[in-house]
Amino acid sequence: MVAMVQELIALVLVARQHSTSAPIPVSKLHAKAIMSTLLSLSVTKRISAYYAKKNLFIDSIPSINRNQSSLPPVDKGFGAWSFLTAAFVVEAIVWGFPTSFGVFLDVYLKDTKYTAQPKASSLLPLIGPVSSGIIYCSGPFITPVITRYPYHKRTFMYVGTLFCWASLFAASYTTQILPLVVLQGALYAIGGSMLYIPCISYLSEWFHHKRGFANGVVSAGTAVGGILLPLILPPLLSSYGPPKTLRILSIAIALLLVPLLPLIKGRLPESRIRAMGPTPRGRGNTEWTRSMSFWVLVVANTLQGFGYFVPIVWLPTFASALNLNSSTVSMALALLNCGSVIGRLTTGYLSDKINPWTLGLSTLASTSAATFILWGVLSYNLAGLLSFSVAYGILAGGWSSTWNGFTKPLSANDPNLFTTLYGILLFSRGLGNIFSTPISSALTSLDSNSTVSSTFNHSGHLGFNVGGGKFGKMIVYVGTCFAAAALIALVGWGMDAARRPNRFLAKSWAWHQDKTRTRSNDGWVTNGHHTTSPPTKSSNKIASKLSSISSLAIQVKKFPTST
Repeated sequence: MVAMVQELIALVLVARQHSTSAPIPVSKLHAKAIMSTLLSLSVTKRISAYYAKKNLFIDSIPSINRNQSSLPPVDKGFGAWSFLTAAFVVEAIVWGFPTSFGVFLDVYLKDTKYTAQPKASSLLPLIGPVSSGIIYCSGPFITPVITRYPYHKRTFMYVGTLFCWASLFAASYTTQILPLVVLQGALYAIGGSMLYIPCISYLSEWFHHKRGFANGVVSAGTAVGGILLPLILPPLLSSYGPPKTLRILSIAIALLLVPLLPLIKGRLPESRIRAMGPTPRGRGNTEWTRSMSFWVLVVANTLQGFGYFVPIVWLPTFASALNLNSSTVSMALALLNCGSVIGRLTTGYLSDKINPWTLGLSTLASTSAATFILWGVLSYNLAGLLSFSVAYGILAGGWSSTWNGFTKPLSANDPNLFTTLYGILLFSRGLGNIFSTPISSALTSLDSNSTVSSTFNHSGHLGFNVGGGKFGKMIVYVGTCFAAAALIALVGWGMDAARRPNRFLAKSWAWHQDKTRTRSNDGWVTNGHHTTSPPTKSSNKIASKLSSISSLAIQVKKFPTST
């Protein structure tokens, strides 16, 4: 009997989700059986939550799937933490090489085998931005494929690992600039995209309540890679040169990734993920496309990307203008990445606790203030530069860890939708990664006599005046980008606050409900109904269950009945 009712519930809910043209008939006898059995199964709360949200996620109804208990636990257990560890390493490797390309670039520009070639000074610096730009912008292209064909996710990751190894290994046998751009830049990025995006798509399956923290841990891998690789690469390059170093790194990538790939897997069966994938003729979940808050987030995220990458690229050049040695420059970069680790972990944890718009707005506004004050005003010496490096890493580095707080209400328990939204945010930020470098290069090449430095020239030592003032416009540009992003986030915060229920009105209604519950001579009166005993917590729970059952019964009646 219980098994029959479970199957009937599953059929009814699936029929409602897909809006089939031929609804499944449910007899009145079966409907009554459903109503009575729901009490014993104690799932009325989850069923009513489904109808309240108008979103089906069968995994949230444990009684429907007979093998539900065999699934690994969420937010805990070996499966969740082993996946998180492996994803952290993948993030460090995939993003670590593009962010550390400056070490290779310094060696390339000092070697006559490379600099003697035509357009070497303009082509060699493109390798790093091309690599990171492709990884950022590949999300909208890879996500639809792995969403519709989830059983190919692991195939994508193995092929991506092969591409990452082959690209660096092949690049070690050439000294021509154009093949280096194609192999070390583009092909490595394609492999990194095929490895990274399927990996991140499993995050929402393993973590729910701790998803923000997990997202912060994974994204911290980028900063850890940015710390370790600049320390590992210089000794290798000085001892073996670029070709052999690339060969060593390609082998190291294979040895690190291949044992970890078996740990990167989904928690849910692939057949179930496929069932929640895109439906034909656009009948999938498209409510997020009509969410104005999400598109406000995309605009703020794009503006943040246009400013975020500029200090990371130009900090070594700025430090050199202060006549600092190479070890001090490396320390400034290391402090920025250390601060980024702290910021990503902290922001990820807070995104599970705090309203994402409040967290994002404070992050963007604080970063803008730190840029103008710590970089533009105080970074005329080593102490000011190191202070800016730490503050910028903590504040600006944690922005991507807020994404979970924004996407979680939209994606609910749909891992495919989570991957889609994450890919869009990666793409919008990637636009800033691609275009911010030429913009900042153009700003530093302008006449410094007409820049911000001339305005502050009478003020003595300022960060705006370093290098003859050629960084002045760039500092203003970065601070303005973050300020504009903060203004857009303020708009999003206001829209979100307008949709939230007024707490004062809620408390007033609760006070009114308490006042209507008074004691009379023959018992208790609650909203005009007499009872012989005061209302208790258990009676309130029973009333809530009965209300849920009645609402479900109304929904069941909408289906045609068979005689």
